[in-house]
Amino acid sequence: MRLAELSARSGVSRATIKYYLREGLLPPGRRVTATEAEYDEEHLRKLRLVRALIQVGRIPVKSARDVLAVLADEDLDRNQRLGTAVWALPHGPAPDEEDPATETARRTAGALMERMGWGYADASGQTPAEAPAAPAYAMLVTAIATLSRLGYPCATDDLEPYARSMERIAVADLDLVERYGTPDEQVEAAVALTVLYEPVVLSLRRLAESEESRRRFDGK
Repeated sequence: MRLAELSARSGVSRATIKYYLREGLLPPGRRVTATEAEYDEEHLRKLRLVRALIQVGRIPVKSARDVLAVLADEDLDRNQRLGTAVWALPHGPAPDEEDPATETARRTAGALMERMGWGYADASGQTPAEAPAAPAYAMLVTAIATLSRLGYPCATDDLEPYARSMERIAVADLDLVERYGTPDEQVEAAVALTVLYEPVVLSLRRLAESEESRRRFDGK
């Protein structure tokens, strides 16, 4: 397909596609004339991923380029590609090491990981305790420290129900991913769905809380 068809099928303007090509976010098309190139279904798939990262997820171009580079690294298996790519996505603030609540929060997070059996490692094989800068783990520590500092419940028992719910969501996530045919499509879909489904999870949580509040408190 030519650029105009790629634009029409993806919903991305030709000017934006040209920008993505210049920035190395999309592979170049097959040159057919001095001024025109031809694109295929892989370009369409990658363009949808780039759109999810940048236009929906508001991820900076450099971060998106880093994610795409990991996804293209054939020296990594699917688990490593997915883990490294997701950890390359923007995360929340790192823990404040000057905050007295941080060390307590780190112990709580570690206890939760142990209780859940989540002895996960990053792409280098390090566990969170060995690699405390792991983004998702660091973000969890920051969140627990904030809860603790403000006096809200954040003990391991308080957090465990949320972790159990996240396990079920993770199963649903990867069930969706496995609908895609090839390993490349699966890891690309996993990253896109991580970005696109986070607002779904947040909105459903708020709707569920509203319904539970109605059941418990309506008329009281």
